[in-house]
Amino acid sequence: MKLTRRETLAAAGAIGLATQAKAAIPDSATVDVAVIGAGVFGAWSAWHLKKAGLSVALFDQYSPGNARSSSGGESRVVRVSYGGDPLYSSMAVDSLAQWDALSARQSQPILHKVGVLWFAAKEDASFHQSLDWLRASGLDRWEGDAAAMRERFPQMRFADNELGFLETGTGALIAGRGVQAVVADAGLEAVRAKIGQPKKLSNGLYQIGDRTARHLVYACGPWLPKIFPEVLGGRIFVTRQEVFHFGAAPGDSRFASPSLPVWADSNAQDFAYGFPDLEGQGFKMAFDTHGEEVDPDTQSRQLSAEGIARARSYLKIRFPDLADAPLIHSRVCQYENSSNGDFLIDQLPGHDNVWLVGGGSGHGFKHGPAVGKRVAAHILNPVTAVEPRFSLATKATKQNRTVY
Repeated sequence: MKLTRRETLAAAGAIGLATQAKAAIPDSATVDVAVIGAGVFGAWSAWHLKKAGLSVALFDQYSPGNARSSSGGESRVVRVSYGGDPLYSSMAVDSLAQWDALSARQSQPILHKVGVLWFAAKEDASFHQSLDWLRASGLDRWEGDAAAMRERFPQMRFADNELGFLETGTGALIAGRGVQAVVADAGLEAVRAKIGQPKKLSNGLYQIGDRTARHLVYACGPWLPKIFPEVLGGRIFVTRQEVFHFGAAPGDSRFASPSLPVWADSNAQDFAYGFPDLEGQGFKMAFDTHGEEVDPDTQSRQLSAEGIARARSYLKIRFPDLADAPLIHSRVCQYENSSNGDFLIDQLPGHDNVWLVGGGSGHGFKHGPAVGKRVAAHILNPVTAVEPRFSLATKATKQNRTVY
């Protein structure tokens, strides 16, 4: 086929541009940090790095807050009680302030301060440790026995031997919209791309798509052990979690805020928690016990009949007026669990400038700001010590959950 003069010149120019691109990636395509994963840990890491003045590129295989991620969906609990654990309690307080400030900058709220009600049997040690920590910290709260809880929350049922306290300054975060707001507030857009293991160039930089980066942060949630099976296989495992939304009767406001707060039943047999109707999504509840181990790419996103039956059985005990309420909405997501529930924030072995961030273990969403702050501190000041509990070395293969 004979080309015209114009077609010949255009083809020659395209070849020249391609050759030039292969020969050298322009400086503008090199960033200080590439963050892989735009979930809550990745988004807040990118936010802190960008606010510190570094150039940042953010990548996600789908999009921030997408429905397949562990950071998507309607709501997450934001609480500061951790059985007296000073590490997570202090991180939760720090994160709450940052979520509050971000929420104040939005046209729609991300943080709903509806409070979190904890209740448990009188002999529950973790309950008393949390309450002692709240008292010592001087944080606002309400305390009551079963009779007081029945009077304040008549739509709920409590056993005679139960005690409760209400964190009045905490509540719920809107998850998917919250992650998207973090990314936007940082002035970033997530590039859709599936990123594999790091590719280090001869000049010490890392190749990421059509860019190069001096540092990499992998915050890929349930996909983290799939990218690094040799390092994290058996150390971060992914479990299937079902979430249920029930609809109260028309005109019944007892199961919406402000009549009902977020609640957490820390009785050992249930580990149930839930939310009042927020933004029209219905009364939400779930169980914090780990489900079956799954692959985030192939797991079924349909509720199980067993899960629905378990939820209704629980409602009959605690919220009898919702026992026969219609199931109006549902979600199947996943936890990415470490061996004991502690987070992972550590370097990839053999790569000083590559960080692995994950192991949210079902309780990590609220901590996004504090996790991102720690990640940024490591990159800004390389001598910053890794928190021992977040180190790769402490991620065992035997499951022994200690953080709730």
